[in-house]
Amino acid sequence: MADEIKYEYKTVRAVRGTNGLMISKMQKDGWELVEQTQGTLRSTLSFRRPKKPLPWPLIGALAAVLGILAIIIGVASALSGGGEKQDKPDKPVAAASEKPSATPTPTAAESTATEVITPQNNPEFAALLKADSCDDANLDFATRHAGQTVAFNGSIVNMAPHGDYDTRYDFLLGPGDKGPNTTVGPHFKYEDVNTLDLKLTGKKIPATVGAGDKFRFVAEVGEFNAASCLFLLDPVATEVR
Repeated sequence: MADEIKYEYKTVRAVRGTNGLMISKMQKDGWELVEQTQGTLRSTLSFRRPKKPLPWPLIGALAAVLGILAIIIGVASALSGGGEKQDKPDKPVAAASEKPSATPTPTAAESTATEVITPQNNPEFAALLKADSCDDANLDFATRHAGQTVAFNGSIVNMAPHGDYDTRYDFLLGPGDKGPNTTVGPHFKYEDVNTLDLKLTGKKIPATVGAGDKFRFVAEVGEFNAASCLFLLDPVATEVR
């Protein structure tokens, strides 16, 4: 039917106890809760909201512009074809060499991920790295970008054994180079990982890592625990700086 409402859908995960806060945040953006599944530690929330149709006047204007462009291109092509000298030989393809691209090559760590979010290409992430660890910006970013990859220059704030294991750790990470003295930005956390999980790269890989060490972290966005103000990440690669 022509008048049938079309929806876009989104599923997010929330730490148990923060469902109400998550639902409130999504509803402010126009999302409607359609399903809620409660797990042991996390809940899965499914939302939908009506898709915004493109206004008909705008569609008509775009069609008109495309039509004019097609006419102009056709006329220009005809004029350029008629003005060529018939006895002028075609340039050989091999002579048309291109200069190397001036675009910097991404690091090996970041080239493995698609659409890596950095402070340089994402103003929202740049602002997050300067926000308070318990600021609403943490939950907003985790909700919008769950499962996506981020990259930032940071340091290890703290490193502690995970449970009874002496080879697995919880890493607390912060933006910048101040290590244990970091006071600005989210409390990023790698939970229950060993040093191999960090996937260390770079010219000089250290034998051990600890608080204060500086790296470029490439990680997958996890959940934000509003109760503890911890922003969970999963390591993708860790480049020595």
